[in-house]
Amino acid sequence: MKKLISLFTFILAITFSAQAQEVKTVSLEQTKGEFTQKEIKLSEGSYVFNISNNSAGTDVGFVLVPEGKDAGDAKNHIKEAYVTKVVAEGKTESSNTVTLKKGTYKYFCPLNKTPQYTLTVE
Repeated sequence: MKKLISLFTFILAITFSAQAQEVKTVSLEQTKGEFTQKEIKLSEGSYVFNISNNSAGTDVGFVLVPEGKDAGDAKNHIKEAYVTKVVAEGKTESSNTVTLKKGTYKYFCPLNKTPQYTLTVE
């Protein structure tokens, strides 16, 4: 019986390990009116976005929206991608974990009035 329980526990552990995803970090920097990274290409998976404010002249944030959706409408934003705290001058803040599927997304900062840049998930 002990061997059966041990085997069952081992199988469960392997199953949960195989299902666990590695969370990768994407670091982005904002300066006055722009992101320094103009385009990003990623593979499908889970990500945390680290957003740095390098003399942007204002607090900054981060918005990610699927391409084709109205970026001006907050209901289309991927809320997990928002930084958990507005990014002050000289600081870096992070988003929650975001799971991205294949497709094209737009990212921008409404506080720093950046253009919309392209993030492609292959």
